[in-house]
Amino acid sequence: MRRTIANLAFLMIMFAVQNCIFPFIPFLSAAPNLILILTFSYSFIYGSRSGIFYGLAAGLLMDLFYSAGAFGFFSLFFIWIGWMNGCLSKYYYENYITLPLFLCTINEFLYNLYIYFFRFFIRAKMQFGYYFLHIIVPEIIISLLFTLLIYRFFLWYNRKLEILDRKQAVN
Repeated sequence: MRRTIANLAFLMIMFAVQNCIFPFIPFLSAAPNLILILTFSYSFIYGSRSGIFYGLAAGLLMDLFYSAGAFGFFSLFFIWIGWMNGCLSKYYYENYITLPLFLCTINEFLYNLYIYFFRFFIRAKMQFGYYFLHIIVPEIIISLLFTLLIYRFFLWYNRKLEILDRKQAVN
């Protein structure tokens, strides 16, 4: 229970940082998608069931903040990302960083493709080349850099929570 509450609090903090701080940093051409990074990290480490739960929490936060469109637009995508990355949790090794970086690239591309298709393509804005070069590529690069930091921090944080859980189980 402690782990779930701490992870949800961490998710809300990262959501606030993503939406309240990163847009005001002038030298960033794109902001990292911290919510997506945390969702696929949670699901990759904890499995599909937890991935769906954290994906729902992240999606609801995004739906409540970005209310332009149908409610559940982001929830559907984040639940799907949580389930899909949770299926790969059997390949989880703590010090293996290549697969999380690959997942970050794929998830960021799918997220932006989802946004492009349902927000732009449907309205006959078909400049995918421009969208790819000016939105998708910079977001993938900056998200990869932040994945290196956040994923390592999350592993350290996860180890500390496991130690606390073991200490409480003994007492």
